[in-house]
Amino acid sequence: MITALLDAVNIASNHNAALCIVHSEDGSDIEVDEKTDITILEKAKTYLNELNVETRLLDAKKEEGINGISNAIAAATFEWGADALVVGTTNGRGFEYFYVGSVAEQLIAKVGSLILLVRPKKANLIFSTNKMVV
Repeated sequence: MITALLDAVNIASNHNAALCIVHSEDGSDIEVDEKTDITILEKAKTYLNELNVETRLLDAKKEEGINGISNAIAAATFEWGADALVVGTTNGRGFEYFYVGSVAEQLIAKVGSLILLVRPKKANLIFSTNKMVV
């Protein structure tokens, strides 16, 4: 989500902090997803070349669905020693959301760092809603 990325950049810039951008999904179509995911990270890093930025493509277990994604992000947050986590949300609704919840919701329970949830603005959605840039 571009809105979450911009908010993370603003926070990192104001506090002269390092920024680690992670991207994860369930890997349904590994070949296509990996190329798309790397492109997303490269574009984000290029856009942010003036900051101290690190990017990581996380491996989430497909069979675990959004739980695998939240586990991968939570582990990266812990390993990197992040003071804060900025998460783009998808405003998911409907039958699937009722049963499985959301990645952001699971991260609240799994991560001990400060968490900022950023809702998308319809005009700024440039990635499909099943992908997240943190």
